[in-house]
Amino acid sequence: MDCSIVLFSTLACIFSTCFELVKSYEYKEEYFHQKVDHFSFTKDISYKQRYLINASYWQPNGPIFFYTGNEGDIELFAENTGFMWDIAPEFNAMLLFAEHRYYGKSLPFGNDSYSNASTLGYLTAEQAMADFATLLTHLRRTTNGTEKSPVIAFGGSYGGMLAAWMRVKYPHIIQGAIAASAPVLQFKGVTPCSKFGRVVTKDYETQSPACANVIRKSWQAIENVTATDKGLEWLSNAWQLCKPLKSSDDKKRLKDWLSDVWTNLAMVDYPYPASFLAPLPANPVKEVCKKLKDDSLDGEELLRHLFRGLSVYTNYTQKTKCVDIRQAAEDTLGEKGWDFQACTEMVMPMCNDGKRDFFEPMKWNFSSYTEDCHKKFGVKPRLHWAEIEFGGKKLEASSNIVFSNGLLDPWSSGGVMSSISAKLPAVIIPEGAHHLDLRASDPADPPSVIKARKLEKYYIRTWIKMMKH
Repeated sequence: MDCSIVLFSTLACIFSTCFELVKSYEYKEEYFHQKVDHFSFTKDISYKQRYLINASYWQPNGPIFFYTGNEGDIELFAENTGFMWDIAPEFNAMLLFAEHRYYGKSLPFGNDSYSNASTLGYLTAEQAMADFATLLTHLRRTTNGTEKSPVIAFGGSYGGMLAAWMRVKYPHIIQGAIAASAPVLQFKGVTPCSKFGRVVTKDYETQSPACANVIRKSWQAIENVTATDKGLEWLSNAWQLCKPLKSSDDKKRLKDWLSDVWTNLAMVDYPYPASFLAPLPANPVKEVCKKLKDDSLDGEELLRHLFRGLSVYTNYTQKTKCVDIRQAAEDTLGEKGWDFQACTEMVMPMCNDGKRDFFEPMKWNFSSYTEDCHKKFGVKPRLHWAEIEFGGKKLEASSNIVFSNGLLDPWSSGGVMSSISAKLPAVIIPEGAHHLDLRASDPADPPSVIKARKLEKYYIRTWIKMMKH
C-alpha cells in the first residue's frame, strides 16, 4: 500500500461528540493586525491575529514567555502548557500565547481562508514566524517596561519546531527557546521513514509483546472479515460505528483511523488522566494492553478482543454512543490546515513494514503523495524545502535552544536526541510522552520530567542573565 498524506495534527474529537475545553487559567484575548504576506509588496492586505496575554506576574523588564502557536486553537495550547504558568511567578514573567495563522480565530480570509490554493498559499511556517516576530516587536515598542524584556520562546510538537526556528531566524528578538518534542529532523534524507512507527510499537511491546502482536494481526483480520458485505456489517455493529462500513474506501478510512488511535495513545501516554486529545486514564497504553492479552485469536474473535482495548480511547468516559471514524478535530486541532502544510513544505515521510513495527505495511511513495496533494489542493510539495529553509541537522551556528524529547513519544524519532553543542543541549525524558515537560506539574510526574524542568529553568535563567549583561 502506498503512503497517502500523513497528518501531523492528531485527532482531538473523533467520537460522536467532542469534549469541552475547560479553562483553567486567566488571560485576556487580544487581536493584532498582521500583513497577510510579509515577503512581497504586491498586496497590502491584513488580517487579525489572535493572541492571549497574562501580565499578572510580570514586573517591568521581566521576561516575556512566548508560546509559538501551532496547528490549532491557541486556547487549547494555553490550557495544556502548564509549565509556563507554573514558573511565570518565579521569573516575574509575562505570558503571551500567539495563535498561528489559519487556525482558531486567526483566519486571513475569514470563511474563505480554506477555499483554494490562492487563499491557502499564505499558510507557511515562514509567514507564521514573521507574524510572531512582528507581534513581539510591536508589543515591546508599545508596552512600557518591555524594552529590555528578554523573550523566551516555548513550543511543543510543531510549536516546538517553530520555537527553535524562531531562535535560529530571529535571534535578535528571541533570547532562547524551549523546543519540546520538536521533530525538526523528521524530513527526507535526515530521518528514516520507518523510525516513527517503530517508536509507537515499542511503547506497546514494553507493556506486553502479546499486546503489540494483537494489533499487528488485526490488519489482516480486518481484511479477511470485511471481504463480504456481511462482514462489513458485522464489524460496523461489533465496533459500534456511527456510520456503517459500505465500501473499500470505508475500510481504508477505518484502518487509517485505527493507526491514528494507536499513535495518539502513544503520544499522550501520560502518567495521569488527561484530555489533551481525548478523555483518557493514566498510562493509557498500559490500560489498553491489559485488555489485549491473547494473540492466539484470529478473525472475528480477535477483532472483538481488539475493540475492548480500543474502547480505552473511544469510550473511557462511558458516554460515547457510537464511534465516528469520520469526525476529525477541525474545531480545536486544525486537521485541514496541517494537511495543506504537509502538502507544501512540511513533508515528513512515513513508512511501515509490519515486522519491526505493528502497522500494516505501507511504503513511502513521493509520486503518489504528490498526486494526492495536487488532487486535494492543487499544489505540489517541496520535498527538501524544510531542510533548505531551516537547516535540518546543521544547527551548529545557533545557540540557546533546549531540545527536549520523551522516549515514549513517537515524534522523538525526528527529534534532536543528543546535544549539538553546549548551547544546544538535548534533554531526554525516558518516561516522557509528547511534550510532557511543558504540561503542568503533577504528583504523578516521573523523576525524569521533574529533572528536565529543573534543567530547562536553569537554561532560561542563564539566557535572561545573558540579556541583562
